Amino acid sequence: MPTIYPLREYVAGGGLISYGTSLTDAYRQVGVYVGRILKGQKPGDLPVVQATFELVINLQTAKFLGLEVPPTLVARADEVIE
Repeated sequence: MPTIYPLREYVAGGGLISYGTSLTDAYRQVGVYVGRILKGQKPGDLPVVQATFELVINLQTAKFLGLEVPPTLVARADEVIE
């Protein structure tokens, strides 16, 4: 069954498509914030950072399911698993 997931890890494991925040980027941002707080900045003075979204498509899964992913969608993807 074709499914869209919130995390790229599902697609790397065989899912069809994911669109959501990047966990890697989120963890990196947490590290930056912790570092700034440990250096003495007040948490209330830190800027709000918007999460990075990524689109990942697994073309192997699409082929297995007999689906054709439009080329325009493939072109917009941040990562394509072939």
